[in-house]
Amino acid sequence: MEQLWTYFPAFLLVFVRTASFFAALPLFSYRAVPTAYKIGLAFFFSWLVFWALPKSPVALDGVYVLLVLKEALIGLGLGLLAAIIMAAVQIAGGLIDFQIGFAIANVIDPQTGAQSPLLGQYLHSLALLLLLSLDGHHLLLDGLFSSYHWLPLDQWPHVADGRAADYMVRLFAAMFAAALQMAAPLVGSLFLVDVALGLVARAVPQMNIFAVGFSVKTAAAFLLLTAAIGTMLLSARGLFQLMFSSLRGFMQLLGGS
Repeated sequence: MEQLWTYFPAFLLVFVRTASFFAALPLFSYRAVPTAYKIGLAFFFSWLVFWALPKSPVALDGVYVLLVLKEALIGLGLGLLAAIIMAAVQIAGGLIDFQIGFAIANVIDPQTGAQSPLLGQYLHSLALLLLLSLDGHHLLLDGLFSSYHWLPLDQWPHVADGRAADYMVRLFAAMFAAALQMAAPLVGSLFLVDVALGLVARAVPQMNIFAVGFSVKTAAAFLLLTAAIGTMLLSARGLFQLMFSSLRGFMQLLGGS
């Protein structure tokens, strides 16, 4: 029992990083997951990680408060990094919605409480199901466990050189590029539908193109989405690989590697 109390401050640091990671990570941070389950899962995973790490007591002094703050920021940073990459799917759906004309009909996401586009929410749900089917949630937990290899509890992150901040900015730009690549086939095809409707309006002035144009674009959009959904899910799979490699690269930079 005395040995457990000796290592309790170190366990608390592990719990802070894990709980902060779950608080920002997609799927684990959603409202549908009860708070008691989130705390219990964070405690259980922290317990497993703690006994797998090399044991080293941490002193309860003035620096300990800074260590707790450091662990919370690292956990939030890793979780937000994964959430930023997953946001590419919703942005791609928003671009498609804007081209169809659905951008005015945003819905409230029951998981986050924020407004999201119709197709963006649909594609995001499919991406989450694909992530679970590919065992990606276990890979995310493995990434959290590997973070202690690159940045142990008693080591401070290397942020003075600015490489970590530059990495986050480049990753943010890569997220928008991935969203544009996912939405480009449907947006380009719907643009051709607009061109065709414009030609019909010029060739047949008697036709009220505004009355039939929206229905034609909606039908064409759903047909194109049905044909391209497999390709978009393959793009989402590549997005997951970017997520896992980004978590590793970010922790390497924080660890000074």
